[in-house]
Amino acid sequence: MGKTGRKNKVYSAEFKISVIMDMREHHLGYCETARKYELGDPNLGGSVHNLKRWERIYLEEGAEGLMKERRGRTCSDGGTRKGRPPKLDKKVEEDLIAENQRLRMEIEYLKKLSALVLAEERKSGKRRK
Repeated sequence: MGKTGRKNKVYSAEFKISVIMDMREHHLGYCETARKYELGDPNLGGSVHNLKRWERIYLEEGAEGLMKERRGRTCSDGGTRKGRPPKLDKKVEEDLIAENQRLRMEIEYLKKLSALVLAEERKSGKRRK
C-alpha cells in the first residue's frame, strides 16, 4: 500500500520535548512511549522512528533543536538547504553588481597592461625579473 491519502501528523516542539523528557525520566522504551502518547502503531515502525529521531535531535542540539523546521532535503556536501537562496535587499544587490563589474574591468585592464609590458620587453630585448 502507498502513502496516498494519508496526512503526516504535525507535533509541536513542546509536545516532542515533553514526550522525550517523560521517556527518559521513566526509562520507557520507544514502543511503550509510542503507545502511551498514541503516536501511531508502534508495530509499523513510523512512530518509533520519529521518537528515535526526536531523541537524537534532543541529545545533539537540545530543546532548541526540536523547534527548528527540518523539512526538505539538504545538500550532501555541507548539510545546507537546497533551493533558491534568500533574496538580498535591492541596495545590497545593486552594490554587489557594481563591485562585480568594477572588478571585471580591473582584471581586463591588468591583462592589457601585462600584455603591453610583455610586448615592450620583447621589442627592446630585455627580460623581466
